[in-house]
Amino acid sequence: MLNPNLDEVQLEKEEYERYSRHLILPEVGLEGQKRLKAASVLCIGTGGLGSPLLLYLAAAGIGRIGIVDFDVVDHSNLQRQVIHATSWVGKPKIESAKHRIHEINPFCQVDLYETRLSSENALDIMKDYDIIVDGTDNFPTRYLVNDACVLLNKPNVYGSIFRFEGQATVFNYQEGPNYRDLYPEPPPPGMVPSCAEGGVLGVLCGIIGTIQATETVKIILGQGITLSGRLLLYNALEMKFRELKLRPNPVRPVIEKLIDYEQFCGIPQAKAEEAKQQMEIQEMTVQELKQLLDSGAQDFVLLDVRNPHEYEIAKIPGSVLVPLPDIEQGEGVAKVRELVNGHRLIAHCKMGGRSAKALGILKQAGIEGTNVKGGITAWSKEVDPSVPQY
Repeated sequence: MLNPNLDEVQLEKEEYERYSRHLILPEVGLEGQKRLKAASVLCIGTGGLGSPLLLYLAAAGIGRIGIVDFDVVDHSNLQRQVIHATSWVGKPKIESAKHRIHEINPFCQVDLYETRLSSENALDIMKDYDIIVDGTDNFPTRYLVNDACVLLNKPNVYGSIFRFEGQATVFNYQEGPNYRDLYPEPPPPGMVPSCAEGGVLGVLCGIIGTIQATETVKIILGQGITLSGRLLLYNALEMKFRELKLRPNPVRPVIEKLIDYEQFCGIPQAKAEEAKQQMEIQEMTVQELKQLLDSGAQDFVLLDVRNPHEYEIAKIPGSVLVPLPDIEQGEGVAKVRELVNGHRLIAHCKMGGRSAKALGILKQAGIEGTNVKGGITAWSKEVDPSVPQY
């Protein structure tokens, strides 16, 4: 309700002191703070973007905050997901986020949805909120959030991050563009690596997440110029911001209902193809690899196809590094052929996906091999805990 009846909204005595720096801003004042208290915002995800976003929305005095997430806190989250703490590892993210929000501002109502957002539940979850903020990290959910916002006529405050770069904008606001104007079609599955595969600078999440929080607050207050129609691009390494103009595409498809977004993004087809390729490639467990290494056998080559900086973090003794990008570009194939030279080939990566892909390429070049199931992550968990997990 972006135009609430402010006569029905009252601040507690403690809130006047809490929000004093807002109240003395002419652009906010008492009326603006009441607008913030009357507003409801739904955040999809409590990860790298959702963490700073939720912290600042709570501190700003948003009256009702909804959180959608079904994951638990992991040690690898803590480098960037600043709403969570070490004591919450292994526990639901939404519970961790609610606890932290109420430590910041007990006046916030926090609604929790411990579920995966889907075409079946999205409209029902989103319909009672004024603004939707997308803190997700995958294309099917981004299209789902966008289309639900279009059907419900809700602003969609968007952000995304990868490695050292981020982007932010506001979709579906005041007849502005929506996500399908930026990405009419999803990229092929696997073309854009996830943060788990490619990494992300922790503080980058804070920058983009707080930009999303800023845009959310501006929309509620009705102040300033939003990012609607502008895609803000940020490069942390160069410390540069750029803008791209976005306009509604007059020939974009009309959104009439929610669809199967996994299917739309080609996920089932890609999984089926991956499963088919894996069936054609022999696998071995990390325990079998351990037995082979302990036996002292010399008739095999253990190939590591991760990137060089990953190899520096952790390695299996006796492995030889030939990164997957080198194999994809061809030069690595010749190197592997030279290494194998009649020996048995065994390949691994972090979790098994990249090494399976490498073995598929090598098989086309006439080099057969066996994939280590679960990669070095399984090796660390099941064989040698002294090997760092990352």
